[in-house]
Amino acid sequence: MKIYHNPRCRKSRQTLAILNEKNIKFEIVEYLKDNFSISDLKIIIEKLEINPIELVRKNESIWKEKYKGKNLSDEEIFQAMVENPKIIQRPIVTNRKKAVLGRPPENVLKIIN
Repeated sequence: MKIYHNPRCRKSRQTLAILNEKNIKFEIVEYLKDNFSISDLKIIIEKLEINPIELVRKNESIWKEKYKGKNLSDEEIFQAMVENPKIIQRPIVTNRKKAVLGRPPENVLKIIN
């Protein structure tokens, strides 16, 4: 199990706390330091069962300044997320088969029970 974590994000810290409380073994990936590859993101999107645009934080200033209002392909959205990881929803928790967004943090319970 992995948590794609931003230590400055309250929801991310809360999700991490739930994993610790449940004594789950997991790996922490600080995705702002250890950037995603496009293939990583494609696997996560598949596990989340969402479209790439649904993983984007559309209120981030980077998104608004560079991408808002543009008709982007999925590949262009993946590229935007790789180049600007701040625009990726967080936290993301994955296991071998599924993934969830920790918004709300209790969503993590869906893949650990």
